[in-house]
Amino acid sequence: MGEVVQMHFTTVDYVIFALLLVASAGIGLFYAFSGGRQRTTQEFLMADRSMSCLPVSLSLLATFQSAVAILGAPSEVYTFGTQYWFLGCSYFLGLLIPAHIFIPVFYRLRLSSAYEYLELRFNKTVRICGTVTFIFQMVIYMGVVLYAPALALNAVTGFDLWGAVLAMGLVCTLYTALGGLKAVIWTDVFQTVVMFAGQLAVIVVGASQAGGIAEVWRKAVNGSRIAGLDLNPDPLERHTFWTLGVGGVFLMLALYGVNQAQVQRYLSSRTEKEAIMSCYVVFPCQQIVLCLGCLMGLVMFARYGENSPLDKGYVKTNDQMVLYFVMDVFKDLPGLAGLFVACLFSGALSTISSAFNSLATVTMEDLIKPFFPNMTEAKATLLSKGLALAYGLVCLAMAYLASRMGSVLQAAFSIFGMVGGPLLGLFCLGMFFPWANSIGAVVGLVAGLAMAFWIGIGSFVMRMSSPTLVPPLNATALPPFDNMTSTVMTALVNATTAKPRPTGVEALYSLSYMWYSAHNSTTVVVVGLLVSFLTGPMKEKELTPGTVFPVLGTLLFFLPERYREKLCCVTPLSQKPKEINTQPYQMAKKDSNGAGFCKEDTVTEEKETESDRAMTEEEDLEPRIARPSCPLTAHTVQETAL
Repeated sequence: MGEVVQMHFTTVDYVIFALLLVASAGIGLFYAFSGGRQRTTQEFLMADRSMSCLPVSLSLLATFQSAVAILGAPSEVYTFGTQYWFLGCSYFLGLLIPAHIFIPVFYRLRLSSAYEYLELRFNKTVRICGTVTFIFQMVIYMGVVLYAPALALNAVTGFDLWGAVLAMGLVCTLYTALGGLKAVIWTDVFQTVVMFAGQLAVIVVGASQAGGIAEVWRKAVNGSRIAGLDLNPDPLERHTFWTLGVGGVFLMLALYGVNQAQVQRYLSSRTEKEAIMSCYVVFPCQQIVLCLGCLMGLVMFARYGENSPLDKGYVKTNDQMVLYFVMDVFKDLPGLAGLFVACLFSGALSTISSAFNSLATVTMEDLIKPFFPNMTEAKATLLSKGLALAYGLVCLAMAYLASRMGSVLQAAFSIFGMVGGPLLGLFCLGMFFPWANSIGAVVGLVAGLAMAFWIGIGSFVMRMSSPTLVPPLNATALPPFDNMTSTVMTALVNATTAKPRPTGVEALYSLSYMWYSAHNSTTVVVVGLLVSFLTGPMKEKELTPGTVFPVLGTLLFFLPERYREKLCCVTPLSQKPKEINTQPYQMAKKDSNGAGFCKEDTVTEEKETESDRAMTEEEDLEPRIARPSCPLTAHTVQETAL
């Protein structure tokens, strides 16, 4: 560790850390023995669909604000400057699109698992492919998310490595398996508050030691760490306005649009309106988190300047550097270092508890219930709790594997990012393109995953073989939402020395990691559509009502109606275009609690819609047409809200 001795925790620090674990376990036990006592799968996995907007939004925020992110953002800003702050621009669309497109579709279908949608839209095969992909993604990720912060903490403070991993893993498993989604959401709320408190303490104390915020800013400006707007359109540039502001939108959609951990929170809301509001509440919180990360990086720069602890050899990686800085700032203030470590492990706990709960849900809903439809409620609940417990133990096993993986640790983060894009592509294919069929969906998903792994592994190998391009890899600079992308990509340095521009396959490997999600999801959609056209596109009457959002019908408004019908842009849910305009907003408002468009409501509206549809759909007046227009109202809500 260079010439500096390891800094050590005081008793007060250990007490504060222990309090975090005790409080988290306490919340879990409270929900295990209160209310409905987690006796039904509906309560255990979906929190009885009774959550209000604020806890849901803070839980959405905490789920992907992992410990690696808390350590990653400041070291990113310290090393490269504030260009990274422009990621905040992608939050607008990244949260508006889920709020007005994904949430209405998922909520009105009354799903428990996001992958249930894939069966309604395509078939069981697509659903199982999506589920297995998600399980693979989360299992690999959660071990690393538990192990990486414990490793950094151990290196800087000598804090017992496996003590930290086991304490967190077991406490998290305990409250997730006993308290269900309610406990997960409320512990997330508590952990979000701890995260904010820890980061604020570092910024306030660090800035005052550096001579105040004005002095921090002056040093950052002199050190060229305050970045302007970089409008370079080159997709190989690591961070520009376009990679962060546009590429970031796809990253946000993969996180907030279709990831089961987040979808489950939307579906646990009391009403559809509350679910949409939670998306809006997350927005300012995301901006605050981003600003806190950037400020912490600038305070670090004001303290160390260009002579980073990393260059001096005090620490070995960037994430250790942030911890070293925290211990350095708080060396005369007992208890505050413990608060930051509690903040760090709050990040890890909130992420892995969401992983356990969402994995238990998809395993139960997608892999077990369809094959055992007659299972009793009590048995199903017991099995769900068993699954949450089992995934907790798998997480500890994965953390042990992570410790044996060495430099492959970054590859585990990469895999998490590689899988997010193709899954987003699969949902977009189903939701926006009515003629996409199940063969196209499966082939598209496989092509997207193949493309993701090809670029991911290719760039990893390329950089391992040419060390001049990149400094040694470490779990470095993982920005807040980079959980979904890869640490490997973040290690890529925008080298200041003039180097020849890569060509051919090398250029593909050099693609900025921020474009990964966009590139891979586009691959799924393009391949999926091509295969669907070759194998016979889906007909309008074959679609399950409520599964397609009429984006294309709206975009192609200038085409005559008969062409739009041929292109299948008038979905089975929209009435004729002239009726779309006159459709009263009250209908959307009336059904904004989501209950109006349940799967069971097939008969009630049949009389109203039959006369309207008689001329256009003579051959198919089965219950199919009976379900009212989910996407139509989604469209109405979107227009009025925007």
